[in-house]
Parts: sequence; C-alpha cells; structure tokens
Amino acid sequence: MTKRYIQPLRIAVQWGFLLFQLYLGFRFYQFVNYFHSGGTVSFVSRPEGIEGFLPISALLSLKGWFASGEINPVHPAALVIFLTIVGVSLLLKRSFCSWICPVGTLSELLWKSGFNLFRRNFRPPQWLDVILRGIKYLLLFFFLYSILYKMPPQAVNSFIYSDYNKIADVRLLDFFLHPTGLSLGIIAFLFILSLSVRNPFCRFLCPYGALVGLISMLSPVKVMREKKSCVACGDCTQACPSNIRVMEKEQVTSSECIGCWRCISHCRAEGTLEMKLTGKKVAVNGLLFAFLVVGIFWGGTMLGKATGHWHTSISIAEYSRLIGK
Repeated sequence: MTKRYIQPLRIAVQWGFLLFQLYLGFRFYQFVNYFHSGGTVSFVSRPEGIEGFLPISALLSLKGWFASGEINPVHPAALVIFLTIVGVSLLLKRSFCSWICPVGTLSELLWKSGFNLFRRNFRPPQWLDVILRGIKYLLLFFFLYSILYKMPPQAVNSFIYSDYNKIADVRLLDFFLHPTGLSLGIIAFLFILSLSVRNPFCRFLCPYGALVGLISMLSPVKVMREKKSCVACGDCTQACPSNIRVMEKEQVTSSECIGCWRCISHCRAEGTLEMKLTGKKVAVNGLLFAFLVVGIFWGGTMLGKATGHWHTSISIAEYSRLIGK
C-alpha cells in the first residue's frame, strides 16, 4: 500500500493544530482586552493552553520541580505541555516539529511556496549546514546552563512568583501586537529566507528543536532503508526537509529527523523505506503513527488537568492589578 496518503493526513493535523492555536490566541486576546478596557467588554476566561508558548517559564518550572518536588501553580500548564512534547519526542522522533508546532507548519508552507515560485529550494553545502545547525545547540546550551545549572533554586522560585513571570503570556501577546522595528526586520528576514531555504528557523535557530532532537535520538522508532530493494533514485534525500542523506543510510538516527514521513511517502520502491521499531524492526503504520502523535499530546494535557496541574492560581483581581500597571 502506498504511503502517499500520510502527507495529506499530516498536513491536515498540522493545520488543525494551527487553527486551534489561533483560536486560543484570539481567546487570550479577548481575556487581556477585558482588563485593558477596564471591564467594559465581555469577560472571556483565560485559555490555559496558551502557556504552551512559554518554554522558558516551563524550563524554570522544571528546575523548581526538581528542587522542591512540587509543580508551581503560576504556569503549571506550561510545564505539562513541555513534558508532553518531551514525551512525544522520546517515543515518536521529532514529530512535534512536523505535526504540531505552528512555526513548523508556517515554515513548511513558505518553503513549499518558494519551491512553487522558483522551482527549487536552496540547500546550503554540507559544511555550512553543519555550522548553521550548531547555532541552535549553542542557544540550547545557554538556556540549560543558565537555568538548570547556574541559577540557584531560590532565584528560580523568586522569578517564578515574580510579577514579570506571572504575566509572561501577556507580555508575549504585546510583543506580537506591538512589535519593534528590529523584531519586524528579523521576522521579515526569516520570512524571505524561508521561501528559499527549508525550515531555516527550525533547523538553525530553534533551541526547542535542538532539545527535542537530542531526546528523539532515544526514540524506539526510526526510518529504515532496505538496501536490497532500493533503486538509488535519491527521491528520499530530495524530499527530506532536514537535508538528511536518507538514501545513504540504513537507519536514520540523526537528531535532525522530524518524523514527517516525507522520505517514506516519496519512495519509489514500495517497502524500501519504513518507519520501524528499531529492536524488532516491525513497521509502524502511518495511521497509527498519526493517532499516537495526536493521542499522546492530547493525553498529556488531559493528565495535567486530571492531576490538578493545569489552571493557574493567579486570581482575576491579581490579573487586573498586573495588566493594569
């Protein structure tokens, strides 16, 4: 059975998540606008899922959890979503990047649009690609060193309960609603670059991607190639958005593999490329993979709600004080 159906399925999942995240963003805007208006517009409850956009707060919460044994109630959903993404990556490669992440979705839309416009995407030479990919690992090291190692537990706790962190999501919204000239310039540069280069922000600059990439190397599933049936057409390598030379691999172990199934979907020789359990080399069905990505992500958030680690402890009165500053 051809695997080409997986790409329309993946894209449907991507856009479903993107639309849901835009809905969360709009609901959060309404929530914040209630306080900016002085209560003259209708009140909308705060969507806790917006904390998925607070990875730094999640990392601080993780350090605080390690130090105290308790999950702080300021942004508990941030940590729940962070741990869920780690879980997805540990089990199913960097599938979060290619199935769920809104930045990944928009970046893919741009490079595909660029391909349709220019009939090609630019691939940096291997030496330059390696150097550029290293940037995101340096950024990851900076955050991990600064927060998990360098920052003492008392400082972490003080920051978590600071007014600044309590409305980190409000500050992020304000950043997008009122960007600086420099911010607009960087966004415009990445926008233009994404038309010619596949996923430049994700591959070169995203520390979150670097983290889940390293974790994904422990995943029990990997893309595997059957040498005997391979026709060496190179379609898999050309299809890979991470510039992995799939045709030369028997097993794709790279931390850059985002589990998008594009190489498998574009393979001309049926059964040559498969997503398999590495130990038993049992092929994983594409529908099952999609179900697991969505199911584990949804299940993680449900577990957070069920255990009481989802809703913030910040009261409406405190939000009124903080946002009204």
